Amino acid sequence: MILNYQYRCYPETPQKSQLNSWLRVCQYWYNWQIGDRFRWWDRNRTNYVIPSGEFCCISCSLPPLELRDKPTFYSQKKLLPEKKKDLTIVKHSGELLDFSIVPSQTLQDVSKRVKLAFDRYIKGDINGSRSGKPRFKNRYRTLKIEAQAIKIKRIEKNWFYLSISKLGGWLKIRLHRPLPQGFSLKNILITRKADGWYCTMCLDDPSVPKISKDEIIPSWDNSMGIDAVLFEDNYLANSEGNKLPSVKSYRKNQTKLAKISQRKNTKEKGSKARRKLAKREARKHQQIARARKDHAYKMAHSLVHSDKKVFFVENLNLQGLRKRNKTKKDHQGNYLPNGQSAKSGLNKSWSDASFGQFFDIFSYIAEKAGAVVKKVNPAYTSQLLPHRDEFVFTDCSIRKYWDEIEKIWVDRDISASINLKRVGLELFPTINRRSGKIVKSQTNSTAKEVLAVLKRIPEAYALSLDERR
Repeated sequence: MILNYQYRCYPETPQKSQLNSWLRVCQYWYNWQIGDRFRWWDRNRTNYVIPSGEFCCISCSLPPLELRDKPTFYSQKKLLPEKKKDLTIVKHSGELLDFSIVPSQTLQDVSKRVKLAFDRYIKGDINGSRSGKPRFKNRYRTLKIEAQAIKIKRIEKNWFYLSISKLGGWLKIRLHRPLPQGFSLKNILITRKADGWYCTMCLDDPSVPKISKDEIIPSWDNSMGIDAVLFEDNYLANSEGNKLPSVKSYRKNQTKLAKISQRKNTKEKGSKARRKLAKREARKHQQIARARKDHAYKMAHSLVHSDKKVFFVENLNLQGLRKRNKTKKDHQGNYLPNGQSAKSGLNKSWSDASFGQFFDIFSYIAEKAGAVVKKVNPAYTSQLLPHRDEFVFTDCSIRKYWDEIEKIWVDRDISASINLKRVGLELFPTINRRSGKIVKSQTNSTAKEVLAVLKRIPEAYALSLDERR
């Protein structure tokens, strides 16, 4: 099992200067490799096409050819020994950079990041989804240092001292929580953030087995369905009849953040006042991100402590949910209202909720606890009653439904979470996508268990509208 523990580190002033120099060299080395790959592509490929009806061209404008082998991870990495022999001059600024002051494995890791960026751009990941075109970095924040270049010098109460190759002195780290026993150090990541420096330790213990998703057989008693709510102050709803609150960290701080940004934009670029306000803005963004991440960990731990072994969550297309609406035009080419002004607030709420980050954290916490998180198709789960084959929640405005047969209120979100559980257990009805009709149903096999959950909810026995009248 591999664990990542992040600690706050307190480098001395000379060490800060050294680390900043390392980051500058790594930034230049990253941008140089990206530029080298783009340069090879421009000078070894041409998009010139002979026009229709012409057989040849007497003269044409082509970029200057530079025939050479395609730059790869290994060919670019082999340039490092030569670059370490002498200082490198930055063309646009005349700055002198010394590659020899940075550990070799750190520079090799930069080459690996360039390779991964281009692989995701050209080939795509395991699922086939491709990333955007690699961009030049205006700032480099993380340094990876392998275990061979690290020595543990001393451990005192709440402090940890490391000796890193080519870094003068010992790096002081505060242990706000103890290191786990039995784990060996693989590497560390030194990161510069808005409020200081941080050290992320990658720890490995081969004796701890990794649990496979196929090893745990889901059942009605050991599983739970979880629905992403994003309505009012609710964040999640589970199949046990509970709802978890949201934090809305950005919504609560967007007014303060806007004031700081407006003040910063009025200051002259490069001035001391602008730099101070930019630092305040960065710390406010960091505060928002940390509140969101802390909330995700708390929600994940509260769900894992329910002693369930399998959790079924929605397989959401989060990028599509935050996508802008398509433009609409009339026959004269004038733009028509497309509802984007209303959807912009919803897009902001989706981004603020950060369900993608939550699902990643939840999977990690569940794996540590010996449980698994499985993503299922959420189609029709929010529309169908879980105890009867009837489409009730056909509109998002319908949040509750009064069941005259069972004499209870059925909540839309809890109903969806129960249906997600049924999808994971392969008990959800088979629905024809074209007609929207139920083809095959197993609802009767779980109706008793579903009603037991719905009747445990205190709001289920509130007075109906007819009884109130």
